[in-house]
Amino acid sequence: MKTERLVHMANQIADFFAAYPRDEAVASVADHLKKFWDPRMRAALIGHAKTGGAGLRDLVAAAIPKLDLPPR
Repeated sequence: MKTERLVHMANQIADFFAAYPRDEAVASVADHLKKFWDPRMRAALIGHAKTGGAGLRDLVAAAIPKLDLPPR
């Protein structure tokens, strides 16, 4: 999946949780990504964040360190 599409989808999740208190919103974004995104999608999003994370909403950027990938 293209990075632009992953960024768009992650930002939509962040938009949904934006009305929550910040800590809860960050945790909810991370939880959603863990539960519903394939590990490859999460890995691509993490990789994008490591190269600057262009286009990512603040809530997504804050949630990314809370994502853990399964060992390969």
